[in-house]
Amino acid sequence: MIMLYNTRTRKKELFMPREEHIVGMYSCGPTVYNYPHIGNYRAYVCSDLLARALAYLGYSVKHIMNITDVDDKTIRDSQKEGVSLKEFTARYEQAFLEDIASLRIRTITRHTRATEHIEEMVSLIQALLKKGIAYRGEDGSIYYSIEKFPSYGALSGLRLQDLEAGASGRMQADEYEKEHAQDFALWKAWVPSDGEAYWETPLGKGRPGWHIECSAMSMKYLGQQFDIHCGGTDLIFPHHENEIAQSEGAYGGQFVRYWIHNAWLLVDGKKMAKSAGNFYTLRDVMARGVDPLAFKFFCLTAHYRQPMNFTWEALASAQQGLCHVQSAALHMKEMAAHAEEEAPCARVHQLVDQLKADITSALHDDVNSPQALAALFDFIKAVYKEKKSFTRADYLELFRALCDSDRVFGFCLEEIVIPDIPHEVRSLMEERERARKEKQWEKADEFRMHIEEKGYAIEDTSHGPRAVKR
Repeated sequence: MIMLYNTRTRKKELFMPREEHIVGMYSCGPTVYNYPHIGNYRAYVCSDLLARALAYLGYSVKHIMNITDVDDKTIRDSQKEGVSLKEFTARYEQAFLEDIASLRIRTITRHTRATEHIEEMVSLIQALLKKGIAYRGEDGSIYYSIEKFPSYGALSGLRLQDLEAGASGRMQADEYEKEHAQDFALWKAWVPSDGEAYWETPLGKGRPGWHIECSAMSMKYLGQQFDIHCGGTDLIFPHHENEIAQSEGAYGGQFVRYWIHNAWLLVDGKKMAKSAGNFYTLRDVMARGVDPLAFKFFCLTAHYRQPMNFTWEALASAQQGLCHVQSAALHMKEMAAHAEEEAPCARVHQLVDQLKADITSALHDDVNSPQALAALFDFIKAVYKEKKSFTRADYLELFRALCDSDRVFGFCLEEIVIPDIPHEVRSLMEERERARKEKQWEKADEFRMHIEEKGYAIEDTSHGPRAVKR
């Protein structure tokens, strides 16, 4: 039984999807006006982890993630560059897709662009107008009246009567400060500064507000009520609060059953943000020669609800941890190809069963990734400790178990390729290892020199020597 922390109820709850073994899940994706910073990518790694965990536990997951390609920022910055909105956002959308590919984020069933769902947004706004929850302002824009939705603030814990502005004003901007609620724009009437960013619709000439986009897209693909909505804690208010107001105001019922939010990624104890200028992109990480998967490993070392403090030293440590796991996978795969054929070791089944049990236990506890990683490292440690007992068939089973657990992490261990080492080099390695065991150090050095003459270097690892092409 998986327990998930629900932001709306502020407690861990037994996860029970609307349909048995089927999960509808929506994640707030990027606004494509710049390269996302790694704080954004923590959110995407966390939603990918949740989808992977649910799949590992036997659920079929439909995971939708939006791409916001029209809002105040995209319009503003495309005009600064003097290019069309579509051309401008396409550049950053492509960069985002490349980044999540490098992070092996593969659980997303569908990416949905805001500009391709204007019709759905218009229909939703029309439903709100019909119910009298939305109204047209003097400027021609359409606003949501938060006073007409009594439960406004339930997600964030903010009471409407305690908020600074209450419903006394309107907000045209897509974003506003915490603890400052106002009627917000659902549809923005065209103004000259919008340029060519507008649509002719029954609502008039204009464009959607930011909040309506996610409501319309999530309900189109997951239904008016679905299971899980993910995002960073910075989206709780006002964005997710407004999504609830729009969706439940229009159609009634419970919009989302479980709200799952990841904590911020900090830099020097402060939230990472473009506006603060203290951010790094995934491309900054790669420019330093760091595998993007090391950043993913770094994110998984903390529970998704715990804030993380980013440092380059911490990332280097994560790179070492990732290399340790990859090295173990390569070792098991190599041994499955080259170890001796003997009677299988009964201990293998115990190790495999223990790994699966430990991973499952960690996932049941609110997707506890640090605990799951610890189980993975315990498994690797046990394999190294008892490596002399295993046969070729044993190593194959151990490798398969490691890859099965990797369905949770997404380090792509199954894709690891055994280096194509010539038979002559392998023979020299075996002779060198035999000499080392017999403490014939000079003879072992001679074999090492012969190996280097063949264009290979020897790396002595905790689980045996490895030849690396020079």
